Amino acid sequence: MKLRGQKTLKQRLNEGDVVFGTFYKFNCAPLVEMLALAGMDFIIVDGEHADYSYLDMQNMVRTANGCGMHAVVRVPHAAEEHILHAGDMGAQGIQVPNVKTVEEARRAAENMRYAPFGTRGLGLTTRASGYCFGSNDEYIQYVNNDLLSVIMVENKELAERVEELCDIPQLDVLFIGTGDMSQSCGVTGKTGDPKVQDIVRKVTETALRRGKKVGIYAGSTADVEKYIKLGIQYIGYSSEMVMIANKFRQEVQTLHEILDSARQSR
Repeated sequence: MKLRGQKTLKQRLNEGDVVFGTFYKFNCAPLVEMLALAGMDFIIVDGEHADYSYLDMQNMVRTANGCGMHAVVRVPHAAEEHILHAGDMGAQGIQVPNVKTVEEARRAAENMRYAPFGTRGLGLTTRASGYCFGSNDEYIQYVNNDLLSVIMVENKELAERVEELCDIPQLDVLFIGTGDMSQSCGVTGKTGDPKVQDIVRKVTETALRRGKKVGIYAGSTADVEKYIKLGIQYIGYSSEMVMIANKFRQEVQTLHEILDSARQSR
C-alpha cells in the first residue's frame, strides 16, 4: 500500500537517501506511534523472531501507516504463503530471511510481484489494494515497481554468489545479516570480526557496482556511521526492545547513583 503524499522507500533509496528503520518485536501499537513521532522512517515488523500472528503484524503495519511511517515485514522464512500475507496486509516492503541459495532468493523475489514480473497470487480485496476503493491497475503497478523487495544474505555461501543475486530483476535490496553471518564464519556473535566485516565490504561493493541497494543491521551509532561511509542506505538500527532496555538501564543506574551520593553526604 502506497502512503499518500509520500515517496516510497524504493524511490527514496533510488534518489540516494539513507533511510532508518528499527526491528520491531512488541505487539504494542502505542510504541509504533512513538517511533513515528520520533521521526523513524520505517519499522521492520519482525515476523521471524517475535511472537506475531498475521493479524498482529497487520495491526503494527496499519498503526505505522496511520502515523505516516512506512512498514516492512520480515517474514519467518521464504515460504510463498508468508510473502503473500505480508504483501496483502499492506506492508511497504517485504524482507526475507534464512535464504540459502540464489534459486530460493529468486523464487522469493518473484513471489512479491505480479505477472508478468512475478508469480504472486492476485488479491484485489485486501488492505494492500485499498479494500476495492482504489484503481486495480495503479495497485498492480505499485506492487511491481515500488514495493521494496529485500533479501537477507546471512551465510558465506550465498555471499559468494552475490553477482548472481544481483541478476534478479525483482530484487531491490541485499540485506547483510551479520548475526547469522558470524555463525557461518565460525565466530558466532562476533559481528565485528574481520571475517564478517570483510564479507560486508565485498557484498556491498559488488551490489553497489551492480546497481542494487544494500541494507544492514546496525547495533550502535558507531556502526551506523561506518556503514553509511561504505555506501549502505537501508539501515536497520537496533530494535525497540534494545532501545527501551538501554534507557531503563541508564535511568535506574542514575537513580541508584543519586541515592548513593545522598547517603554519602549525610
